[in-house]
Amino acid sequence: MRAVLQAIADELQRLKSEGESTVAVSEATLGALRAMVKTQRGSGGPVLAAPAAERGAAKSEMTIPVNPLRAERAAALPKAPAAAPSAAVVQRGVVAGARGRDLPPPPRVVLPDGDKAARWSAWQALVATDAGCLAQLRPGVKPFFGMGSLDAKIVFVADAPSEDEERAGSPWAGASGELLAKMVGAMGLKPEAVFVTTLLPWRPQTVAVEGGASLGDRPPAPTELAYGAVFFRALLELLQPVVVVALGQEAAQGLRGGKIANLAEVRGQWTEFAGIPLLVTCKPSYLIRSGSTRTKRMAWEELLLVMERAGLPISDKQRGFFR
Repeated sequence: MRAVLQAIADELQRLKSEGESTVAVSEATLGALRAMVKTQRGSGGPVLAAPAAERGAAKSEMTIPVNPLRAERAAALPKAPAAAPSAAVVQRGVVAGARGRDLPPPPRVVLPDGDKAARWSAWQALVATDAGCLAQLRPGVKPFFGMGSLDAKIVFVADAPSEDEERAGSPWAGASGELLAKMVGAMGLKPEAVFVTTLLPWRPQTVAVEGGASLGDRPPAPTELAYGAVFFRALLELLQPVVVVALGQEAAQGLRGGKIANLAEVRGQWTEFAGIPLLVTCKPSYLIRSGSTRTKRMAWEELLLVMERAGLPISDKQRGFFR
C-alpha cells in the first residue's frame, strides 16, 4: 500500500517540477484511493496522510503548489476516465516490472547483415524475444516497435508509448498522435515519410489491477531509459536518418545521459546520439496541456531547425507560422 501511495506522490512531484499546478482525477479514482487508505488504517499498516486542508472533502481536482514564476505554464491534465477500477481489484504494491527494478544490464544488440527490410525484421525479433523487455510487458501486450519509412530522414522518438499508443500499436493513436501527425504535415511531410518510435518498447508499469490494466502512468526510470537506448541505437544503425528529434524531457535524458531537471535546459539545442544530429523539443501531449501560443511557437521554431538540418524546403508561410 505504501508503495502505491508513494508512486502517486512521486508522480505529483514530477508534474510539479514540469510546471503543472492541477491534476484532474475522477471521483471514482479518489474513492478507490480513500478506500485503500481506510483499509490500510484498519490493518494497522503505515499510511501516507493527506494534507489537513484536503481531508474530509471530496475533490475532483488536486492542487499542487507551484512557483508563481512558472504558473503560466500550468494547466489541468485531461480528465481521467469515469470508470476507474474499484479498490477491491487493486493489487497490493507495485507490479513486478515497476520502475525497472527487474531489468538486467542492457544487452549487446547486433543486427545481421542484409537490406533494411531484413534488418528491421531482425530488430523486431530481438526486441520481442529479449527477456528484459518481456518482463516489463503487461499480460497480453506486445512490444511497441514504432512505425514509418525505413528511409526516413527524420526519426521522432519519445520515452515510452502512451496507453492509446500501446493499445493501438501505433504512434499515431490518441490525441498526442493526432497532433504529431498535424505537426509533421505542417512540415510538408506525410506521416509515413518519417519514422516514429519510443526508447522503451513497453509502457512503464504502475499499479496493477485485475486483467493487467494500469492505474495511471509514470515516467520511465533511468534504468529503463538506459535499457531502451541500447535497442534504439541499433535501430538508428539500421535507419541511418539525417536527424533525430527527442520528444520530451525523459527521451532527452535517455539520449543525452545525466539528469535533466527541466526541459528548457536542453530544448532547441543540437547534440548527437550515435553520430546523428539530435534536437530536443517538447511532447505533443505537453502542447495539448499547455495550449499557449508561446509554447507552440517555440515548438514550431524547433521543427524549423529540424527541417533545415534535414534539407527540407521551407516556405515563407511556414516561417511565418505564429508570427
